Amino acid sequence: MLNQQTIERPASFSGIGLHSGNRVNMTILSAPANTGVRFRRVDLDGKPEIEARVENVSETNRSTTISKGNVKVQTVEHVLAALAGLGVHNAIVELDANEPPIADGSSREFCKIIRAAGIVAQPEKCETFKPSEPIELKSGETVMTLFPADDLKITCTSADKRGRFTQFYSTDITPAKWEKELSHARTFGFYEEIEYLFKHSLIKGGSLENAVVIRDDAVLTTEPLRYPEEFVRHKMLDIVGDISLLGRPIQGHLIAVKPSHAANCEFVRLIVAQMNKPLRAAQAFGPPPADGNGETKKESSPLPPEKYVMGVEQIMQLLPHRYPMLMVDYITKLEETRIEAVKNVTINEPYFQGHFPGHPIMPGVLQLEAMAQAAGLLMMKYAGTGRQLAYFMAAEDVKWRKPVLPGDVLVVEVELKKTRGKICKAQGTCKVGGEVVSEAEVTFMLRSESE
Repeated sequence: MLNQQTIERPASFSGIGLHSGNRVNMTILSAPANTGVRFRRVDLDGKPEIEARVENVSETNRSTTISKGNVKVQTVEHVLAALAGLGVHNAIVELDANEPPIADGSSREFCKIIRAAGIVAQPEKCETFKPSEPIELKSGETVMTLFPADDLKITCTSADKRGRFTQFYSTDITPAKWEKELSHARTFGFYEEIEYLFKHSLIKGGSLENAVVIRDDAVLTTEPLRYPEEFVRHKMLDIVGDISLLGRPIQGHLIAVKPSHAANCEFVRLIVAQMNKPLRAAQAFGPPPADGNGETKKESSPLPPEKYVMGVEQIMQLLPHRYPMLMVDYITKLEETRIEAVKNVTINEPYFQGHFPGHPIMPGVLQLEAMAQAAGLLMMKYAGTGRQLAYFMAAEDVKWRKPVLPGDVLVVEVELKKTRGKICKAQGTCKVGGEVVSEAEVTFMLRSESE
């Protein structure tokens, strides 16, 4: 197992943002172990931070955008690719605008400043992910499959909708190969798309200085292509950046056909789903472990400290629900009267087979169930002893505002309003990308398993 790494000294770069066209200053700072990569908006009050994790992805149209509430950073993939490709696990990326500079449209300049700053090992070990079985995503013309392997390898085929400039490339992803074989590949686009992008306030900072433009069979660029297969290699560069949103290196061979930012991020969510899948059915479905006298162990605190992220295995020790009715994947926040939980909605959910086939939408009642399960977990914080069950009793003022689709990350927020004995009322909301998609007031009762 490798050690975690960060940069030794600050690394700075200034330029313009691809989509905003605004001048932006970026500084990459070292960070303690287990921090991960975070983007810090120093131009906003309080200097808010957004973790570079797939649950914070809010938009994937032409680039990858991460958000937290009203704060967002777009086009993060090239900086993330440089950090991940060089093996930097912990860093703070400070920005004084809403996106990093585009530089020359590749990750080359970011690799240069990171190398100049130096990369140092940290004492803590780096956890990796190796799939227990192949993971596959099929979406339109896109196919992505991850097979177990000792190290990360990417094999990719790319082409536009008309089949022009079909290219293929394959390489292991090591720091040396990343920097030589992928980091120089520039972003590209088709001439007929440029007018649309400008009309929709995108690529305001785009030019032949930071992108390659394809017009019919001609390639417009200020310099010769840097690789014979520069287009597919840039697609692979984007993949390296997007899959780093998993938060840990991958040991696997990823084969991708016609990838996109949307598909890349959805694929990471499938990986998260496998990571959260119980490894031992007996442990997941069995009763809590017994002590030496055969008595059920009673934890001093049913829930872990509020800064700890509770995984699905811990959740299943408290909730009686199991797949496909478990609507909470993990907990990101736990306070005295408030809980924040996450449900990754994937195309593999069983209800998509029969709920609006061909136009999959997550049923609203299951969003309501997610609120109730999160509310039950919150109330269990106050349960002193014994095993408890949370019974859903009522729902009032239920509103469904927007459809929830495959690929969405459902953030469930619940706040306790009233408690009377073991009966509680709570206000629940479900959000996607910071926007409320459903809300309700839920009432539930706690009862011990022996009652």
